[in-house]
Amino acid sequence: MHIPDGYLSPATCAALYGGAAPFWYVALRRTRKLLLTRLVPLISVFAAFSFVIMMFNIPIPGGTTAHPLGVGIASIVLGPWASILALSTALFIQAVFFGDGGITTLGANCFNMAIVGSLIAYLVYRMVAGRSAITSSRRVVAAALGGYLAINGAALCAAVELGLQPHFFKTAAGAPLYAPYPLHIAIPAIMIGHLTFAGLAELVVSGGVVAYLQRANPSLLRFTAPGISLPQEESQQVPAETGWSTARPLWTAVGLLLVLAPLGLLAAGKAWGEWSVHDFSSPAARRQIAKASQNVTPPPVAPSGLKRWSTFWTAPFPDYSPSFVHKPAFGYILSGMFGTGIIVLLSVLMGWLAARFRRGPSGTRARTEET
Repeated sequence: MHIPDGYLSPATCAALYGGAAPFWYVALRRTRKLLLTRLVPLISVFAAFSFVIMMFNIPIPGGTTAHPLGVGIASIVLGPWASILALSTALFIQAVFFGDGGITTLGANCFNMAIVGSLIAYLVYRMVAGRSAITSSRRVVAAALGGYLAINGAALCAAVELGLQPHFFKTAAGAPLYAPYPLHIAIPAIMIGHLTFAGLAELVVSGGVVAYLQRANPSLLRFTAPGISLPQEESQQVPAETGWSTARPLWTAVGLLLVLAPLGLLAAGKAWGEWSVHDFSSPAARRQIAKASQNVTPPPVAPSGLKRWSTFWTAPFPDYSPSFVHKPAFGYILSGMFGTGIIVLLSVLMGWLAARFRRGPSGTRARTEET
């Protein structure tokens, strides 16, 4: 689902950056005050959680792979706007440092996964959970359903964007310039794997983490349950502080995922629509592409626009494989640790900038602070 550089036309990329920009703006405005309190550590941990869990590739019949997003649980704990920031941060790190998704297509990837995914997960969760108690099993079902529909909504957006390319952007001879397969191939190829394997993984992650938080720290579920109080006996057990210490158990989970991250290397093949330029000239890769695309043979060479834009950015650690590390599993873990560290630094920087803006240049609160 991480669309690489070259698969979308410049016009499509610009349109999706433009579509994502208002949501980023609103997300920053809506979370500015909260960045000074509980949200910095929570945005940080859920951005890291999403970053790491997306490294767990799942094999899909037909030879492709998919992965969960972590967007469901991020939206449920943080709310949709902070979730948009958390997922966008993770996607930015993946694109810049690891080449997982493109720079020209970052707006599209954020629109699909961070924005559409977060909004769907939040709305479904709120509608299904209703006024049920925070510790109700209904909220586990709501979280699971929200995560499942969120990842499939994001996948559908990516499939449509890729599938529209050959309809609108082609040479005078009719050859595709960017993504080569039309809608009737792109949509089933992407959606089958997400409606089944990846969707079920997101379902389990979202529902499972909510079930865990209901027992371990139900106060983290209050933010998206306005007006719903915890039972008195539980509220007495929940610590009042909402800083980095509150997120410590979640960081433990992220650390465990980092150790297990090399399991993501076991899934052979690439995600549909994420083939490199060289794959179009490799007989083995061409057979795999055709097998995953209703046995429709790909173009004899990479589309010219795809080839041109695929080199727009060269990531320093492509495919989570640092060149100085000779063991892939160890390199995968190091990449995960590096990405997580960058996410923490960015989250702290956001909190610092929010505090500085709120206080104003003289150190006092800015008069323009929102009421």
